[in-house]
Amino acid sequence: MRTRSLLVGLAMSAVTAAVSIESVSGQAPAAPAAKRSFDGALIARGAELSAIGGCAGCHTQRGGKSFAGGLPLKTPFGVIYSTNITPDLETGIGAWAESDFLRVMHDGIDRAGRNLYPAFPFDHFTRVTDDDVKAIYAFIMTRDPAHSTVPANRLVFPMNFRPLLSGWKTLYFDRGVYRRDPTRSAEWNRGAYLVEGLGHCGACHTPRNAFGAERKNDALGGGDAEGWHATALDASSPAPNAWTVDQLTRYLRRGHDDSHGTAAGPMSPVVHELSEVPEEDVRAMATYLVTLMAGATPAFARTSPTSLDDSRILSGAAIFGGTCATCHDESASAGSSVHTVPLKLATSIHAPDPRNVLHIVLEGIWPEPGEKGALMPGFEGALTDEQLASLLAYLRVHFAKGAPWPDISRHARDIIQHKHGNER
Repeated sequence: MRTRSLLVGLAMSAVTAAVSIESVSGQAPAAPAAKRSFDGALIARGAELSAIGGCAGCHTQRGGKSFAGGLPLKTPFGVIYSTNITPDLETGIGAWAESDFLRVMHDGIDRAGRNLYPAFPFDHFTRVTDDDVKAIYAFIMTRDPAHSTVPANRLVFPMNFRPLLSGWKTLYFDRGVYRRDPTRSAEWNRGAYLVEGLGHCGACHTPRNAFGAERKNDALGGGDAEGWHATALDASSPAPNAWTVDQLTRYLRRGHDDSHGTAAGPMSPVVHELSEVPEEDVRAMATYLVTLMAGATPAFARTSPTSLDDSRILSGAAIFGGTCATCHDESASAGSSVHTVPLKLATSIHAPDPRNVLHIVLEGIWPEPGEKGALMPGFEGALTDEQLASLLAYLRVHFAKGAPWPDISRHARDIIQHKHGNER
């Protein structure tokens, strides 16, 4: 009943906003600008800001040209393909004026006057200053043009009816640049500006409602990203011990911290891009996030020990001994050249569901192309569903001192289906 009421409300909002949609759509796009030239310092600044925003990660498909789009993003409403944002005149945004770029970033409306889907996080980018948007524009417009037409989105009805997005914006979109908190330090405000704006951390780390909007009363309380659990970054953080600013800065720039773990899955391209960002900006982000996580109860204090005598746990211990212990047994790894984080400190082991651990066990961990980093082979196909469930039960009980996760086999099937669906 509640969902039906929300749908009716959304539809009514779309109807009442129809006039404004037509007025926006009816505006003639700015004429294509002549060949642009930009100050080198502005382009360099735009490159750093683009990296914080993860522009390349979202707008580059595997094996494709940088920023040429076509990356599929699976949502509960279907598949959305990222846009070609190279300055190609026909298939990219080469005809866009600076004002067009400002509008898409701040309002989620493209050059043709169409509302964009919030898979493009304009609800965060609206917080970014005009000057920073202009710097990103300078950087993007000086990339190599790529003639590449992206596939059409594949969305279910009625979500493929763009006018509904005007109603969505009426309900969930708060336009406006970030406002500084005068009671906080300059570094804290810089971090808040980057996290809430360009960094759009909440796009993954905040839970969403039935219409794909972030639940603002649970900001950074943990969300979903490409089938992974995006860890809570507030006082409900499942980290086994508290983050410090130094640790989080190191993790965000290098993808690893000895006291917390290694970046994997959707976080890998994030840290890949942040590695190119000035350290003071990453430190500012860490400063802001650490204050949000202040007061979190250490994971060990939230768990209740489970007996290790259960037959499934004993079976999992045997599988661990034969498959994982060479690298992950504390006594074995202490004198080894293999650098691993003790599993009792890995946030994924303390997470509220098993998805992240399953991804790592099934798919392994691989560094970004051309980079050094943690390396672990995947075990998909090497373990039966029953063995996988036993192994994860042992990991959870032995290292996190918590009860085993439920529905491990179901989660594993979902991960495998999602992976092979993306490969086709």
